[in-house]
Amino acid sequence: MAVDKKHLSMGLTLLISFIGVLILIFAPIYGEGLNGLEYSDELFNKLAKGSAYFIPKVTKDIEKFKGKPFDVTIDVKKATDKPGEGEKRAENVKKLYTTNGAQVEVNGTKVHITGDFAAILLAALEDSQQMYNNNGDYIKNKYGVTDDDKMKQMFRQWHNSLSAISKKFTLEKKVNESNIIKTVLTKAIEPAYNFYGIKAEKVSEKAGVLTGLLAFYVLYTVWYGFGMLYLFEGLGFSTKKAKVKKEV
Repeated sequence: MAVDKKHLSMGLTLLISFIGVLILIFAPIYGEGLNGLEYSDELFNKLAKGSAYFIPKVTKDIEKFKGKPFDVTIDVKKATDKPGEGEKRAENVKKLYTTNGAQVEVNGTKVHITGDFAAILLAALEDSQQMYNNNGDYIKNKYGVTDDDKMKQMFRQWHNSLSAISKKFTLEKKVNESNIIKTVLTKAIEPAYNFYGIKAEKVSEKAGVLTGLLAFYVLYTVWYGFGMLYLFEGLGFSTKKAKVKKEV
């Protein structure tokens, strides 16, 4: 195999510069001591949070349920619970709902809840709004908890209880009530919990940076591809078909 010095040199130059840029990517020189991957990951999380804000719209959707009472019994036990965990969860659910104006009776892991349906959902949205704004102190003060873990645990009871209520309403053919609960869960409670602690950013405000990152990703991938292509061509490997020799 004949060595093609020109292509070999081009391939090595591209690959060496590729590795040099890779070293810069992993250097903690972006933002507040972040490396390139951490910086881009943080940016995309901020943009994702900024694109997941639906609480005002969901609030309007709840208005048609104002004044509608509800009466439901749910079991908050989970298959993975250790002894006493289900009962503790039931007590947390009781605290959550009684704080927001509902009447609650607990029997082991079963929780009987009565109250104003819209009022409860609006309370869940208000807590979600505060979590979305990274205001964990609001949840702490409202429910009388002291640390972040207990605060998050208390907020999670919205998801635990409303998921169970939605399933119960589905079985009872209360489709509209079940659907609005699912909307509250997916459009408010889950984003608020999952993105807690992250600052929201709008895509429109970071359009230049976002475009630059995506363009760099494409360019960097092509950069590596051409580096490998020229390297192998320089070493004598080629994807071109060999010429067929004609017999004389």
